[in-house]
Amino acid sequence: MIPEKIHPTVYWHQTDSNVYLSIDIDDPKDIKVQLDDNSAVFSVKNNNERDNPEKVALLLEFYEAINNKESNYYVIDKQLQVILKKTVATKWTRLSSFPSDPSWIHDNTESSQSKNTFDEQNEDKRTYNFKNSNHEANVHTEELEIRDIHQDYPRLYDELHKEEFGYRKEDLKKVYLVLYNLCQYIGFIYVLIVMIIRFSREGPDCTKDTYNSVGNAMKFIQLMQFLEVMHPAFGYTKGNTFVALLQVSGRAFILFCMIEAEPRMQTKPVVFYLFFIWSWIEIFRYPYYITQLLDISIPVLTWLRYTMWIPLYPLGFLCEGTIVLRNIPYFEETNKFTISLPNSWNFSFHFPSILRIYLLLLCFPGFYTMMSHMSKIRKKKLGKQKITKVT
Repeated sequence: MIPEKIHPTVYWHQTDSNVYLSIDIDDPKDIKVQLDDNSAVFSVKNNNERDNPEKVALLLEFYEAINNKESNYYVIDKQLQVILKKTVATKWTRLSSFPSDPSWIHDNTESSQSKNTFDEQNEDKRTYNFKNSNHEANVHTEELEIRDIHQDYPRLYDELHKEEFGYRKEDLKKVYLVLYNLCQYIGFIYVLIVMIIRFSREGPDCTKDTYNSVGNAMKFIQLMQFLEVMHPAFGYTKGNTFVALLQVSGRAFILFCMIEAEPRMQTKPVVFYLFFIWSWIEIFRYPYYITQLLDISIPVLTWLRYTMWIPLYPLGFLCEGTIVLRNIPYFEETNKFTISLPNSWNFSFHFPSILRIYLLLLCFPGFYTMMSHMSKIRKKKLGKQKITKVT
């Protein structure tokens, strides 16, 4: 059973090659130690409490790696003393791996008295060696069984040490995904709020300045969305890489090739409607992802996430198709992105024709793929409503 007292006072100091610990446990008995390259678990009984000996468990995760084969611990003057061999002769700025040592760890590097406690000639001394290979203790004490930290101390290793240091060590992948989704949510909510405020003040006339007011913010968060293609590719999420690429690249094509590249399109009201629809889609999607990462269930948010796309996706595709269609005569006039013959590569590329092909062969199949994918996910997440016949 894991002892109740978690952290006795630990005094430590160091030299270039060693770290010395003095653990404040009066007359330690039944010592059990598990030491690996980065941490140590001590389980000790305080024999001074004769009627009800107090058991103490302590987990230390070290600032840097140690050589556990050359490390030792002692019982000197009825106190538990430990010598840790550094793998690299560098000065430790703290004992633990956390940003700062907790209050029960004291640095006694400047105290000569603490260094003298490790006098190897001390008569009241019992010596123990850490033996991870054959599970043996020194002949001066009873046999010390050393087992795996995770098996012997699962609660201590997985939970108690997080509580004693005052915070939980979150998985870095989860932290990154939460921050990413939060930043994207803030970006889209910013775009939406600015558009709503401008529309409430200026009315429909504000639509011609939509791109000037929120275009840079929309370009930034759209570029950030390319990370969502990489997330499933690298195993960060379980989504479909192809579907993510289809959605993100389609939006990027509209934003950068159709709107950014043609100034006359930037003043059209359809840009306002497109940004408005994109923002409404995302302000439900990103909070939902955050709640899933944090294991929080909000049924209303789940329903909105997998329902609002039903009217918004078709409207978004309609706006995107309108932008492409209206851009065809503009690109016919300017020949932007068009490569004409003759040239050194003997190659021609007519961009307006590509736009026509995009509308006929890519836009509608892409729309069907996205709608089918979202429909399947909605059925999976929300399920079919069961109808009970009353007779």
